[in-house]
Amino acid sequence: MKVTFWGTRGSIASAGPATARYGGNTASVQVMGRDGTCVVLDAGTGIRSLGYALEDAVDRIDILLSHLHMDHIQGLGFFGPLFAPKVEVHIWGPPSATLDLRARLTRYFSPPLFPVQLRDLPSRVELHNAPDVPTAIGGLLVTSATVIHPGPTVGYRIEEDGASVAYLPDHEPALGPIGLPDDPAWISGFELASEVSLLVHDAQYFPDERATRVGWGHSSTVEVAAFARRARVGRVACFHHDPAHDDATIDRLVTEVGEAAPGITVIGAREGETLEI
Repeated sequence: MKVTFWGTRGSIASAGPATARYGGNTASVQVMGRDGTCVVLDAGTGIRSLGYALEDAVDRIDILLSHLHMDHIQGLGFFGPLFAPKVEVHIWGPPSATLDLRARLTRYFSPPLFPVQLRDLPSRVELHNAPDVPTAIGGLLVTSATVIHPGPTVGYRIEEDGASVAYLPDHEPALGPIGLPDDPAWISGFELASEVSLLVHDAQYFPDERATRVGWGHSSTVEVAAFARRARVGRVACFHHDPAHDDATIDRLVTEVGEAAPGITVIGAREGETLEI
């Protein structure tokens, strides 16, 4: 299984020389199975470049949306395969008690936000609720669970031949400023991340930044490290970089997480980087 980061930024794209190393595009991560199964986690601005890279390489693509905030869907309309009649695109997203996934995505795929409506896309688009039980997508086993973040939001776990990746891009593991509960059952996302090979996790803030943003649904270095230790993960990719953080600032953030999580390999997710799991 290969994991490629096409967009690593949170909230809004932040391009320029100061963010060139970690990247400025918003969240989009490709997972490729050994059999060629192509799963895309979120559809921020980074998914545009992925579309160009895929060209005619696959005839089915599964896009797993963690939630429908703009930084996670704003690249959908610029994803080339959605305009290819021969491609089958399955879009999975969190269920909502008020509107189904089609109705919510149609708000984006309609004027004045976008000129092409969802129903008029040339590709064969199918919509699904995110799987809450292990579900085979090609050779990959995918499951999701609701996690703490404003609005309906899920995290994902993907497994193949003993390798596993958990994706929690926008995540506050526990409500409030006091730390994680003793009982893992009360820790948001714990089962998704438990003993995974790679944890891709929200690491937007330093502790002093999060102190004024409790309840926003994001993590600081403290929460990332504590969550990774409790879940006993193999390695962590710090993700959803704050748009105000330049490369040097993210270097410091990653170092801080690593110091707080001894024995766990900690990296900063970099746009264009591929990890083999």
